[in-house]
Amino acid sequence: MFARVLVANRGEIALRIIRALEELEIESVAVYSELDRDALHVTRADRAYLIGGGPASESYLNAARILEVARESEAEAIHPGYGFLAENAAFAAACEEAGIVFIGPPASAIEAMGAKTRARELMARAGVPIVPGTTEPVETAAAARQIIASEIGFPVAVKAAGGGGGKGFRVALSDDELDEAFAGAAREGEKFFGDATVYLERYLPDPRHVEVQVMADNYGAVIHLGERDCSIQRRHQKLIEESPAPPWVVDDALRERIGKIATDAARAVDYRGAGTVEGLLADGEYFFLEMNTRVQVEHCVTEMTTGIDIVKTGIRVAAGEPLGLTQEQVVLRGHAIECRINAEDAARNFAPAPGRIAGYTEPAGPGVRVDSGVAAGSDVSPMYDPMIAKLIVWDNDRAAATKRMLRALTEYEITGLATLLPFHRALLTTEQWRRGETCRDLLESVEWLAGTAAETGGGAEARAESTLTRDYTVEVSGRRFAVKVSGAPSAAGSSNGASPARVERTQRERTKSGGPAGDVLTSPMQGTILKIAVEPGAAVEEGELVAIIEAMKMENEITAHKSGTVRELPIAVGGAVGAGDPLAVISSNE
Repeated sequence: MFARVLVANRGEIALRIIRALEELEIESVAVYSELDRDALHVTRADRAYLIGGGPASESYLNAARILEVARESEAEAIHPGYGFLAENAAFAAACEEAGIVFIGPPASAIEAMGAKTRARELMARAGVPIVPGTTEPVETAAAARQIIASEIGFPVAVKAAGGGGGKGFRVALSDDELDEAFAGAAREGEKFFGDATVYLERYLPDPRHVEVQVMADNYGAVIHLGERDCSIQRRHQKLIEESPAPPWVVDDALRERIGKIATDAARAVDYRGAGTVEGLLADGEYFFLEMNTRVQVEHCVTEMTTGIDIVKTGIRVAAGEPLGLTQEQVVLRGHAIECRINAEDAARNFAPAPGRIAGYTEPAGPGVRVDSGVAAGSDVSPMYDPMIAKLIVWDNDRAAATKRMLRALTEYEITGLATLLPFHRALLTTEQWRRGETCRDLLESVEWLAGTAAETGGGAEARAESTLTRDYTVEVSGRRFAVKVSGAPSAAGSSNGASPARVERTQRERTKSGGPAGDVLTSPMQGTILKIAVEPGAAVEEGELVAIIEAMKMENEITAHKSGTVRELPIAVGGAVGAGDPLAVISSNE
């Protein structure tokens, strides 16, 4: 077994891995960006090293610096968690070259499954059913148009070859939407995965997203741990996951069939460690979608129903131990549900809501688990993923687990910024959830979402109470030492991520322009201007695209709040905006 492991990640997954290392009696090494100096994973680890600035490109994606820290700390292995470098074949190969164990599959398996076009071709050759579409990259929108006309038809999904987690995924319902879908998928592929290559798939309008957890060792053993139903999604990103799928969705015969598809896929690339084969279930047909060559965000529900610690098993496999499990020994018991607690406001179309957590109380009790990496006073940065925590519950069956989840959601308190807590409470009481539907009608209903108004609460007083005494650390030659500081809290920042001065200025500007319902279109979030779709002097219709703002690793389309003429456009591509900042002044044509 390893003596020391570096955790190349942040947030809840870093803390989850550190806890597993503690139970295995392995020393942990954390890495952190400038923004994460006081994060819980940093203070919990045995050692911690600063690796760069706030942007992920300067820190958590800085492979050379992470390897340098691994050598400096004498770590024998690196656990990448999920995201960042977890599915980076070049990084896995660099670890091997440096004599450091990469806790995950070999670089060859990551490369084979990481490029979705190659993975589709490989799976088709292995006899695994795939969604109809292309197995070769599509170079231009014009070429895509020809392929669609002759082979696929509309609607079509345009997907980044290196994409995942809902990024680099666009849908064109008709020819009019193809150019923007193609450009958007390529843009996100380049930005988040360094690969602008795209391919096409037939778009299945309302399929179930059913995935299978696989585990494999170095001695040829490959097993699956049952399925997870991850059909509750917005913008192709998961919100709620459950294991197993509702029994009327996946019965024993289908479970055996898709389990074989998953293990066949893993064997086809000589897989090792923990991985997930994702698929779409539509009209009784199951199609291979992609393989995530890492531990999944939602691995927790499978741990709850099988009793198998996926993270610790993955570490043991990487250290050369056999799985020690046969397929017959895997038994699913009861039902588990996971809700992703994101810093988002569902009532405003899931707008990102970065800011500081004022008050924080986690639920507890039988069958309740919380995987988080925050506390009162923690900052949720717009530079990273919006997920604050994962709430997982287990009970004897789906109905009982739903009741337990609702109880836990009621106990969960987060103040100072908007979260998805009220959204989850609302969704899990609907008939659609009870019937095990995909709930797409609710997730696409502006009126229904507006009824799940976020509870921000806890202003300056709650924040002051939560930060009167805080633990900090000081750095000396890359090592950290704990200190405790008591005193008045910082007044910087407001609960919605905008400074008081900025909010006041925006209110004055709105008043000058005719009040809150006047001419000024303001930003609903803090972020970066990615695209501007209009020019000064242009005529726009209500609902027409004005700009795209990137926030918390998501692209958010900002549309005109009224019809009129664009009189002012005080923004630029690449520029930063805060919540409440003016984006455009649109005056009526009357």
